[in-house]
Amino acid sequence: MKEASINVLGGALEDCSRDPLTGFFRSGCCETGPQDHGLHTVCAEMTAEFLALSKYLGNDLTTPRPEYGFAGLKPGDSWCLCAGRFLQAHEEGAAPRIRLRATHLRTLDIVPLSVLRLYATDTAQG
Repeated sequence: MKEASINVLGGALEDCSRDPLTGFFRSGCCETGPQDHGLHTVCAEMTAEFLALSKYLGNDLTTPRPEYGFAGLKPGDSWCLCAGRFLQAHEEGAAPRIRLRATHLRTLDIVPLSVLRLYATDTAQG
């Protein structure tokens, strides 16, 4: 079951990426629901710095995993990140740019809007 598709600005949640296909539900959106314990709700543009940090922290997003239909990410790809990992990257000085209109409202349970706005590539609704 999915929660309402509302972004952190209060509008309709926009797609994050269909190539690569992202999202907890692999819908292209950073939607969430009760089964998404990692809260994969932040639409982020991958950077080499963030991908290296993620790998160092034990979540290798660059290595292809064909058994899961995962080709691996590269800088420039958009991906739905876990809100907690985004906050950790912010604290480590390696947070990627994000799109607020494609970042789910539930992100605010973990990351303050003021922090999200620091990395936003889109700042207004609509």
